[in-house]
Amino acid sequence: MQQLNTQHLRDYPKKPKQVYLFGTCIVDSFFPDTGMDAIELLEREGIEVIYPQGQSCCGQPAYNSGYKDEAKAVALSQVKQFPLDIPVVVVSGSCGGMMRHHYLDLLGDDPEINNFCQRVFELTEFLVHVLHLKPVDQGPKEKVALHTSCAARREMGVHLTGNKLISQLANVELVIHDYESECCGFGGTFAVKHADISAAMVADKSKHLVATDAVRYVSADHGCMMNINGALDYQKQSLRGEHIASYLLNRIKGNSSKGSL
Repeated sequence: MQQLNTQHLRDYPKKPKQVYLFGTCIVDSFFPDTGMDAIELLEREGIEVIYPQGQSCCGQPAYNSGYKDEAKAVALSQVKQFPLDIPVVVVSGSCGGMMRHHYLDLLGDDPEINNFCQRVFELTEFLVHVLHLKPVDQGPKEKVALHTSCAARREMGVHLTGNKLISQLANVELVIHDYESECCGFGGTFAVKHADISAAMVADKSKHLVATDAVRYVSADHGCMMNINGALDYQKQSLRGEHIASYLLNRIKGNSSKGSL
């Protein structure tokens, strides 16, 4: 198994009593069950989860499109939603990268902003490095693949924490697909601005996932999964993705996984 990349490691806190959950706009609008599953995962570890109702988008679409003033307004509004000095757990490596790293660029070297950014954790990172979760697998034997978003991999370094969590599942064989580290072509606004390039990229990604003969693939980013699942549906392939929060919870509880449509 691959070793964790220490380049992305930092001083992790002890297990807290409370955390915030940042659900992301995609999860809130399209996949609320993922947010509920993430909450249940954390609550099973004895943690109280606070979900601020005023949270919305992290500001990444505006930021990546060059609208820094608009992105700054969104970022400031989000920081205000999480005033307590407790971890902010994010169910997306892409949004986590925006909030931990790019808020500093947007909002400047301010003590309050610095503190907020240091409190941001991607879900699998938090499960591995703070909770030291060792999931007990109650599910049937199966073979799965793992897809990690570019931001989760390169900005957050959490592709290995997802790998570690799945590799701990006794009845699951984790298979590595060809060109695993390559982008799926989503990239938020990239898929709209460069649709033909995006379509070619997701065609490659979906082809390599199907070639593994996995029963499903797992990811920590619903943006990628919307793109890949859409391509798989267009190709009339049965393979589908499932968010890692839901996948882990289903394996722990012995429920059957269906994947995300």
